[in-house]
Amino acid sequence: QVQLVESGGGLVQAGDSLRLSCTASGGTFSRYNIGWFRQAPGEEREFVAGISWRPNRSFYSDSVKGRFNISRDNAQNTVFLQMNSLKVDDTAIYYCAGDRSTTVQGMSILTSEQYTRYLDHWGQGTLVTVSS
Repeated sequence: QVQLVESGGGLVQAGDSLRLSCTASGGTFSRYNIGWFRQAPGEEREFVAGISWRPNRSFYSDSVKGRFNISRDNAQNTVFLQMNSLKVDDTAIYYCAGDRSTTVQGMSILTSEQYTRYLDHWGQGTLVTVSS
């Protein structure tokens, strides 16, 4: 059973950068497609970025494309989300999720009600706060 733990959140100013990590234990991490999601106060959880297990294809939401970069290091069982040019609107709790079957493109079109059905493993989240 894969367990995911996010880290790297914090308080930053608009325009700053931050790198989040999603570290897995307890399973064959290298075979999992991993997605980053976020949930702002009062909003539904939404897809941010995803990376497939083979090959390392990535996919981004329009709101972060060109500013965020997702990568993975299977030797460290970790997926990273490098967030640059942060905006106040990026403030949210960021979650990573993993699944062996759901593709990253599939992750991007799921509704929030479908997340737990199609994504087997979730982390507890890490808070990112961007101040103006």
